Amino acid sequence: MVDLDPRILKDVQKRRTFAIIAHPDAGKTTLTEKLLLFGGAIQMAGAVKGRKAARHATSDWMEVEQQRGISVTSSVMQFEYDNHVINLLDTPGHEDFSEDTYRVLTAVDAAVMVIDAAKGVEAQTIKLLEVCRLRNTPIITFINKLDREVRDPIDLLSEIEEILKLECVPITWPIGMGKTFRGVFSLEKDRLVRFTAGEDRLSGNEELIEGLDNPRLDELFPLEMDYVRESIELVKGVSNPFSLDKFLAGEQSPVFFGSGVNNFGVKDVLEALVRWAPQPQPRDGGKRMVEPTEKPFSGFVFKIQANMDPKHRDRIAFFRVCSGRYTQGMKVRHLRENREMKIPNALTFMANDRVTMTDAVAGDIIGIYNHGQLHIGDTLTEGEVLGFTGIPYFAPELFRSARAKDPFKAKQLQKGLKELGEEGAIQVFENDFGHLYLGAVGFLQFEIVAQRLATEYKVDALYEQTDVSTARWLHFPDEDTKKRFTDEQATRLAKDADGNLVYLATSIYNLQTTERHWPDVEFRTTREKNQTFEE
Repeated sequence: MVDLDPRILKDVQKRRTFAIIAHPDAGKTTLTEKLLLFGGAIQMAGAVKGRKAARHATSDWMEVEQQRGISVTSSVMQFEYDNHVINLLDTPGHEDFSEDTYRVLTAVDAAVMVIDAAKGVEAQTIKLLEVCRLRNTPIITFINKLDREVRDPIDLLSEIEEILKLECVPITWPIGMGKTFRGVFSLEKDRLVRFTAGEDRLSGNEELIEGLDNPRLDELFPLEMDYVRESIELVKGVSNPFSLDKFLAGEQSPVFFGSGVNNFGVKDVLEALVRWAPQPQPRDGGKRMVEPTEKPFSGFVFKIQANMDPKHRDRIAFFRVCSGRYTQGMKVRHLRENREMKIPNALTFMANDRVTMTDAVAGDIIGIYNHGQLHIGDTLTEGEVLGFTGIPYFAPELFRSARAKDPFKAKQLQKGLKELGEEGAIQVFENDFGHLYLGAVGFLQFEIVAQRLATEYKVDALYEQTDVSTARWLHFPDEDTKKRFTDEQATRLAKDADGNLVYLATSIYNLQTTERHWPDVEFRTTREKNQTFEE
């Protein structure tokens, strides 16, 4: 019988842990900023656009992100709103960094999906939703950029339902669009909250207009209201009512319209998260389901970030608490290495700003100073042998070999690549001859790694074409097969960051030929972090 703690229950019920997902440029980082603004976490929303902007988005803290105006790593931000503790994880939108996003989605209980109202459902949105589906993650949809010339809202809802196979229930409805966009009307509350457009600060003088038939609406928006009323009537006739059970099962999504840049519709999303998003849920610990309100502490590392503080070259392990309570200085069991470790000073974050955390419960994300002992996927407990599953790695399809321009910096290069590999910024494979291969999902990953090696590790390297075209993790039925295979294929083998044996194929044809010759060997395209195939 598991020992439950009623005091933990009270705190867990207040937690909401979610990620924001979107196709690049859908306005995800802007929405993040405005949620933080409404949550009182920041005083002024940062400008996300433009390389020369005086302020940068809170969540885009890396030098490289501020230069390029895109998010390349996930950020974690904690703040309070309406007597709840909100853990918000902003994820990179660019598909070249999708692996980071997939890992983050293992650590959340809900997601906000941002869709560009001019473009509708895009490729990366489809992929991200598929990852959410693996865990039936509840999805809140925010259709953004209504301040631009956009598609008809009814068409957008139909497209989401058709492509994503997700039932949509509009909770708010836009008044106008583009230059005539005036705000959003709440279908649920039957009222309009009129915000001041584009304010970076919250003015506190919002006008409240009750009822769809209120003459004040016609007075303010004489050209838009006939169409708005007609659309709302139509959509109410064809939409199913909102069902909390269907939402929590990942089958139905409440839909909000708005403009992140103009603050319209953002507060509605935050309120929906507090009211409807689930509190931290039980997690599969391998041997059993782990309840969030259990007394014993447990959780897993889902991300490693190197050099968050460039002055100190530190490395932080991002850790999702799954049960129990973290207390400062507590001792835990590091299961992969089977040894005790102390967590003296855990951190909470506002992007790269950090505060020492003295208390955390299930749903919270804490940062643990990491000197290389913690890897992505590691489980920490108070003794029980658990293994939280589901942190995926995908076989890369793009490869480069790396060597330092200055031979005296070869060790620095190795150290830098090893740390960036552990962080998940890139996959690193090393063969028996000391040759390093970099594997990536997209070309931009190589550029970012080169830039980070130069700025954070002071190593200039040459990245050269290689004969590797794809990689597969190997699983052998017995030691004899393994020995025969490794003897024959020695020149095509390397090890990944966790010491797993990997086959580096020169082409798909080469891979298929090898697979035919070795029918008993499994060639795998994915693995879970810290899953080894030696057994």
